[in-house]
Amino acid sequence: MQRGRGRLILTACGSALLPAAGMGCAPDYQDAASARPASTVVGLGDAGAGADPAGAAGPVASPPADPAKDTSTWDTRWGPLSAADREMVSKVRLATLWEMVMAEQAMQRGSSARIRQISAEISAQHHVLDEEDRSIAAKLKVPLPIQPSEQQQGWMADISGRTGKDYDATYVKWLRFAHGQVFQLIGVVRGTTQNTLIRRFAEHCNAAVLNHQRLLESTGLAGPDAFPSPPTA
Repeated sequence: MQRGRGRLILTACGSALLPAAGMGCAPDYQDAASARPASTVVGLGDAGAGADPAGAAGPVASPPADPAKDTSTWDTRWGPLSAADREMVSKVRLATLWEMVMAEQAMQRGSSARIRQISAEISAQHHVLDEEDRSIAAKLKVPLPIQPSEQQQGWMADISGRTGKDYDATYVKWLRFAHGQVFQLIGVVRGTTQNTLIRRFAEHCNAAVLNHQRLLESTGLAGPDAFPSPPTA
């Protein structure tokens, strides 16, 4: 199978449609079949069973060192795989790498019962999404990030450095902001992808991210700065 049937829908990590903040490229990538949360990320254990590379189909050649530079469409047994499709797979992994950590932390440090309750549900759903994400990435040979982006690490530090109600509000702010960003990309991919694996995964991601936004908003702590700016026309 070959890459290069270059029908670009959306360049990875660089679209004018979507804001880059918070869901940008992570500094390091790893083969999807062996990708696991980095040991330097405190509080995140093995997120589930390893990806199953059996029957994997995708480009014969290895992806470039920097996936963001490959804007081509790949041929796969499940249909064309666009740069936007690959970006979504990568960014869902990025979301898991920091949001699951913070949700697990908030289960212990949240000052209200509601924060602790919603965090348990968010964490559990991220575990499920991460298993599916790594499995799909292995089949499609999409490299995955192994640590949160620099900005995401900043959000983690901001949340972790607070206590009490301030902790709760900051936690809700950054998680709701990040979910609002990736939600836009998921919608674009679901509406445009011709890849059957990605189409089904986008639906699962859409349901989970929508649920997380509702949970975070239900706390009453999602102020104006918890929402990303709408895309420009």
